[in-house]
Amino acid sequence: MKSYDAIIIGGGPAGMTAALYLFRAGASVALVERLATGGQVLTTEWIENYPGHPSGIKGYELADLMADHLKGFSYDAYRQEVRSITHQMPGLNTVHLEEETIQGKSLVICSGVAWKHLGLQREDEFIGRGVSYCALCDANFFKGQAVAAIGGGNTALEESLYLSKIVGKVYLIHRRDAFRADKIFQERVKKVPNIECIMNSVATELLGENELNGLVVKHLPDGTERQLAISGLFVFVGSKALTDFVPENLDQSPEGFIITDQEMQTNLPGIFAAGDVRLKLCRQVATAVGDGATAANSASLFLDSL
Repeated sequence: MKSYDAIIIGGGPAGMTAALYLFRAGASVALVERLATGGQVLTTEWIENYPGHPSGIKGYELADLMADHLKGFSYDAYRQEVRSITHQMPGLNTVHLEEETIQGKSLVICSGVAWKHLGLQREDEFIGRGVSYCALCDANFFKGQAVAAIGGGNTALEESLYLSKIVGKVYLIHRRDAFRADKIFQERVKKVPNIECIMNSVATELLGENELNGLVVKHLPDGTERQLAISGLFVFVGSKALTDFVPENLDQSPEGFIITDQEMQTNLPGIFAAGDVRLKLCRQVATAVGDGATAANSASLFLDSL
């Protein structure tokens, strides 16, 4: 069984940054990523808010540049899924992969999240061409235009309020007759003139050729349908932290997000978390990179203490 100073789980911006910092600290590193490196960045058509790229950059191009930064360093890459982790003691963690088992003195978990989809036909096809799961990331692409937002929780209403400051019109669609969000957000939404709430309704069809240009909405009580002319659809029906494999005694939120301190340390010594998988408010490429650097520094200090 191979053993490493650090095992990084996840090859998105947080994982790649953590790897870079641990390489430079002289640690032996294993990077586990079952898919292509890049994480959620690979599903982002265009990124305008990452420092150093004032004209913007395609998601896959930024991921490629980050991956290129790791070239020249020696590490083992495992293109396998993590089945489970056993935390025996500080400095001894066993990671069970699909085909083999490895051990690490420290772990940095950067496995990210999966945004919940509506399950509509052509939804995946329109991602980056009108369909988004992050207002902070993509609102500026729709300045002055009409968009729809779907959801009824705090995130849906908060993001709709953010959208309303940038776009021309927000259709806020919810399948029930009342929002689940906190009353304070409900009251704020009611006061915004360019947010129209469409209750007891669900989206049934996405319209458009190469880009989204419309949405069919069904009113559940009577079955009548309405067609909205929109250029963007923001889906806020929840996200799932990819943490099915973590130890049972690792502290997590009810939604599965890993709880850390400001240095990315979890409640289990030597296990750190970074990026979208961590319990926090802002999930952006820039914050993932910062998390990854912090987690790597903490892991390096932990290794020195052993």
